[in-house]
Amino acid sequence: MDEKSQKTIADSIKNFTLPSYKEIPNVGLYLEQTVKYLNEYLEPLGDVTITNSMISNYVKKKLIDSPIKKQYSRDQIVILFFIAISKVVLSLEDINKLLSVQADTHNVQESYEYFCSELIDILNKVFSRQKLSEFDSSNEPEEKIMLQNVITAIANKIYLDKYFEML
Repeated sequence: MDEKSQKTIADSIKNFTLPSYKEIPNVGLYLEQTVKYLNEYLEPLGDVTITNSMISNYVKKKLIDSPIKKQYSRDQIVILFFIAISKVVLSLEDINKLLSVQADTHNVQESYEYFCSELIDILNKVFSRQKLSEFDSSNEPEEKIMLQNVITAIANKIYLDKYFEML
């Protein structure tokens, strides 16, 4: 791949961000609003999208709680971001396990903020061809190492999808 194509791939992710926990509306969003909100943020990732039926399926499979008065809360939206992004490399069964592990060790806000910062950092490194720094696992709990590996796999999968799309 030539330098111009590499720059195009890197630029496609350059402005990607996820909202901070506090920026996510906590007034409750209806299903259509939730889908629109999530997909606006997910759009730079390419094929990472979410639909009404997907969300309904996640509720049925108990990956997220049922909406209250047909409205999704901030914590549910956070989990939907995680599911939508993680499903590029994990099965729903594995996502459910990972959510359970995270819920046992951290609250939703802490988990989401860590996920966001690591995802942005690793995406930027992968897309700009920087070497991923060695993850010092000597003092880290196993669930953090597992999440780090999931995020790395996500970043690499998104990069590969964009690369093959350019060919």
